[in-house]
Amino acid sequence: MNTFIYGILNLGFWEYVVVSLVMLQTSMMAVTLYLHRDQAHRAIDLHPFLRHFFRFWVWSNSGQQTDEWVAVHRKHHALCEREGDPHSPVVFGLRKVLLEGAELYKVEARNKETVARYSKGTPTDWLQRNVYRRYPNLGIVLLIVSCLILFGGPGIIILGVQLISMPVFAAGVINGLGHYSGYRNFECDDQSTNIMPFAFWVGGEELHNNHHAFPTSAKFSVRWWEFDIGWLYIVILRALGLCHVRRVAPRPRRVDARQVDLQTLQAVLVNRMHVLRTYTSDVTLPEFKKVRLADKGNELLAKARMLLIRRPDWLDESARTQLARVLENNQTLKTVHELREKLILIWEEANVSNERLVAQLKDWCAEAESSGIRSLEEFSSRLQGYVLQPVSV
Repeated sequence: MNTFIYGILNLGFWEYVVVSLVMLQTSMMAVTLYLHRDQAHRAIDLHPFLRHFFRFWVWSNSGQQTDEWVAVHRKHHALCEREGDPHSPVVFGLRKVLLEGAELYKVEARNKETVARYSKGTPTDWLQRNVYRRYPNLGIVLLIVSCLILFGGPGIIILGVQLISMPVFAAGVINGLGHYSGYRNFECDDQSTNIMPFAFWVGGEELHNNHHAFPTSAKFSVRWWEFDIGWLYIVILRALGLCHVRRVAPRPRRVDARQVDLQTLQAVLVNRMHVLRTYTSDVTLPEFKKVRLADKGNELLAKARMLLIRRPDWLDESARTQLARVLENNQTLKTVHELREKLILIWEEANVSNERLVAQLKDWCAEAESSGIRSLEEFSSRLQGYVLQPVSV
């Protein structure tokens, strides 16, 4: 009778809790290590055994196909926050992405054009063709039967946790809150946020703004006080010879200011997210504070801090009007803001020769140095000292 009620393992209460947590973390590892960092962005190379194991785990817990997940995610990056983004709160609204994130995935996964265009490099072997794709629901059936046999009645609760973990956390929370609420280290061209700095509930995916700033980085944490449990797993697997790290986010390296050349341009382009972040911390905010201190009673300035930091494209009409008024009434802030946008245009230029981009960077530095704004002059000097360095992983 006990075997029927509690399964053949007949575990105690806390043992069931541990099993549930281990299975939940395995699901998160399958998503963040296999689907996301290995397959979608090629930031790591997992051992073939782990790739097979995680592919099986994803299939048995959700019926999800690797090529479909990868295609939808890559399309999200390609069209982030714009029409065509498969699951953006900007496009669909936060409520829909939170509550129906998995459904949005399924809708886009049925788009054969999306899968064909964005799924390059995903598995097409015999198992994929004849088992996982042919019988997408068989894995879930096997999971249900296994949980009931091993854990009995409590297995129903374990099943519930497992079957909702990926749809709720990966599809809903990360794609919803990760583009709506939290803090931003980098002003990349989207609305992504870091939900929390200690990222262990959803495999490190909580550091979503960091990921959008450096999509091909195997490590999602950037600041010293941030924690990415996915990176911890990678370090352990690498030590065991089960994972190879291909890329991590670049770390800026500067030397004394020198003549702007192609190497300077390349270093600035590679480190552009760090460059923009440094511009905010060393130029925009210090100049804003000076203006605020000089004009303490100005209510318009009191609300202008975030307007000066965010990209104008992501401000609504009211905010843009407010920003225009602030810049119209202060020449220093106007110069700082305009030069930031000009700097961004250098790395957003398309179909422009390297020679032309080097010339544009030289012109930008000359304009900054002749601005009469000390923080801009100092930033220009540091910008000219950026150099490339080998990425240590």
